[in-house]
Amino acid sequence: MSLADRGRRADLAAAGHPSLTSDIALVDHHCHGVVRDDLDRERFELLATESDRPAPAGCTGFDSQVGFAIRRWCAPVLGLERHAAPEEYLARRSRLGAAEVNRRLLGAAGVGTFLLDTGYQADDVLGPGELATAAGSVAAEVVRLEAVAEQVALGGAGAAGFASAYAIGLEAATTDAVGLKSIMAYRHGLDFVPERPAAREVSEAAGRWLRRVEDAGTARLDDPVLLRHVLWAGVDRGLPIQFHVGFGDPDLVLDRCDPTRMTGFLRAVQDRGVAVLLLHCYPFHRQAGYLAHVFPHVYLDVGLAVNFVGARAAAVVAESLELAPFHKVLYSSDAFGLAELHYLGAVLFRRAVDEVAGEWVGAGLWSSSDAERVARLIGAENAERVYGLPC
Repeated sequence: MSLADRGRRADLAAAGHPSLTSDIALVDHHCHGVVRDDLDRERFELLATESDRPAPAGCTGFDSQVGFAIRRWCAPVLGLERHAAPEEYLARRSRLGAAEVNRRLLGAAGVGTFLLDTGYQADDVLGPGELATAAGSVAAEVVRLEAVAEQVALGGAGAAGFASAYAIGLEAATTDAVGLKSIMAYRHGLDFVPERPAAREVSEAAGRWLRRVEDAGTARLDDPVLLRHVLWAGVDRGLPIQFHVGFGDPDLVLDRCDPTRMTGFLRAVQDRGVAVLLLHCYPFHRQAGYLAHVFPHVYLDVGLAVNFVGARAAAVVAESLELAPFHKVLYSSDAFGLAELHYLGAVLFRRAVDEVAGEWVGAGLWSSSDAERVARLIGAENAERVYGLPC
């Protein structure tokens, strides 16, 4: 057992809760790579927030739940006392260097398998193989649907041939992938027309979009018809499809990221044999739980939120378990950029499950064997089943 595992057990024992999760090699079913280079304070703080702006003058991003959680949980992994001051923490991080920081924090997370969304700033962070090496683990790729369309557009596809070029590009991009991801929430909102667009609609929309791409020299897929087309092409591909839901950076409109807005689409694909995974979900995690309750093909996690709510992680995890069947809830960190977020995602998730399930066991509401089984389902086994991963 690692020092990190022993520390988790000791903390839980001191709090009167049995550890249900410390021996689980987690499957992080949605995350990103971490930066290779050393970071100054400004860049570190920007990677530790979903805002795209720094804290106001005289203030610091460390004054937040995630900032306090980094100082509490990550500092000891880097050889510091708990609650080390931000200046001390960053100085220690700099002395160790990015490679050693990444190795320590990724290794301490206890994640057996990382599923990486490689569609966001992939050139700036470790890819699946590099991350797996740093963590002493394994990793697989999740392909972003919109990113493939943007590559096809920049490759010179014409309007009439866009649909077929996209199908070829998606097949090539997903040869070794275990899943797909849609950022419909960012590019349009989840209140999209659920039906598959007609071929004529697609070619006309492609013509308009490709002219804009040619004029701008860059591609950003935001046409609602083409967004629906690539989504349905993903359904045809047959792999599990992840959707960003809820909380995220300022590029979205939060009230359009409520997953109940995509109920029509969930109904349209419920007999296609494709799992739909609702990512993050906060503050709509109860709505997501309802959808997972009524639709057999819908799953959810509360990744990202767990990191950013910090000391309140147990409350969010408990709410995610109110309606959703336990075989429909998965673990993710949605960590990007900072290895701290990979580690925090794991440690806060473990502690939250231990606290919540431990309380229910202590009150006689759950048996200890059922609590252990549910912890394994959420921590790893549900993801292994949905994505067809080796157990």
